[in-house]
Amino acid sequence: MNKTKKLTYTAIIAAITTASSTLIYIPLGFAKAFPIQHLANVISAVMLGPAYAVLQAILTSTMRNLLGTGSLFAYPGSIIGALLASILYAKTKNLELTALGEVIGTGILGAMATYPIGILFLGQDATLFGLIPAFTASSFVGALLAYVVLKVLVRNKAIDQVMN
Repeated sequence: MNKTKKLTYTAIIAAITTASSTLIYIPLGFAKAFPIQHLANVISAVMLGPAYAVLQAILTSTMRNLLGTGSLFAYPGSIIGALLASILYAKTKNLELTALGEVIGTGILGAMATYPIGILFLGQDATLFGLIPAFTASSFVGALLAYVVLKVLVRNKAIDQVMN
């Protein structure tokens, strides 16, 4: 897939993900869990690779923050999740590991990365253990949805048409 096509898909996925953020999210006090972001991360990881998956995560997090539907916690979770999922897919081509990479990257590593943000910007030090279960649950739901969608696309050979 050429760079123009990858960039176009990145923009489309980020736009759809941002638009749906007003409809599907779980409020968690000072943060918002957003399973559609995790679905987008896994799909981007498979279709676009690490650089574009991370770009999609940054674009979506930025647009959600600008629109008031996100929080600062969106950045570390989505970026780390997209990166780990896409690296695992690039190395293994295994959809299960890709989905698991999103859950570990966002749910555990991303939640841990929010700790300094919580301390520095919000004065909240409960973010470390408060967000791990929430981020893990949200990323599990999104990664599971992405896994199902991708399995259907692979079975119907539709993913080959999109990626070529």
